[in-house]
Amino acid sequence: MKIIILIPIYNDWESSIKLLENINSEVANLGYSFSVVIVNDASTENKPEFSNSLENLQFIKILNMKENRGHGRCIATGLKYIFEKEEFDYVIPMDGDGEDRPEEIKQFVDNLNYHPDKPIVGERIKRSEGMFFKFCYSIHKLLTFSFTGKSIKYGNYSCLPKSIVEKMINEKATWNSFSGSLAKVTKYRASVPSIRGKRYFGPTKMNFVNLIKHSFSIMAVFKFNVLIRSILFLIIYMYLILQNISVITIIPFLIVIFMTIFIFLISRRENIEELKNSLTNIADISIFKENKNNLPSI
Repeated sequence: MKIIILIPIYNDWESSIKLLENINSEVANLGYSFSVVIVNDASTENKPEFSNSLENLQFIKILNMKENRGHGRCIATGLKYIFEKEEFDYVIPMDGDGEDRPEEIKQFVDNLNYHPDKPIVGERIKRSEGMFFKFCYSIHKLLTFSFTGKSIKYGNYSCLPKSIVEKMINEKATWNSFSGSLAKVTKYRASVPSIRGKRYFGPTKMNFVNLIKHSFSIMAVFKFNVLIRSILFLIIYMYLILQNISVITIIPFLIVIFMTIFIFLISRRENIEELKNSLTNIADISIFKENKNNLPSI
């Protein structure tokens, strides 16, 4: 059984080296064949030399992007590359900074015995950020559920069977939101508890602005659900405040209108043609550990 771990990287090579070392240790006795594909999102820092002692990884390849496309689109490009160019049974996308903990890979593998054909997501049960961010994240989950009807408590960290990868790379929403797209293409998902770890080096890149973008990108996948629920909310809300309209009471009304418009604007980032042509953004492929039966071709 072949599992490929997909890692997007942008100027975080120090963390990626430690991550590979930890992955190598964690997969030693799991009984599967593990390999790694790193998507280098046009990093401006030079790549370091990788260790030759990663004996538990069958191959390590780095897809060097011509242009920076962002974290989510690197994952989408990586999924397409793996599906078209590699032999595999499952893909595990994970962050390259340590916030997705390598020790949880065992949970995904153990659950393959019970859910071989379902995507298995890492459902966050604990986060490492401060109280304010945790509060905002709770609001994000509440808003997402309220306006889309979808309970999405996971990010990129997951284990995807080949059949789901195929659906993902043929869904335009994958170009804009991994978790939203996964919720769209799959009706049933298994889950394992996942703790958001701390970055190996440097501060976290997930801030309040990025959280808003992440939240609206998910909701954009289900924009018509958002539109219908927003209209219902506005009708009910206007009925309730009809006798007491003021500058204060009209604020929620305006917020929902602007939020819906913004979600529709974000949905324009979904693009199946760019996803289909994403491999043309690969400048070259660096092979740090080679399995001669899995040579790349572009």
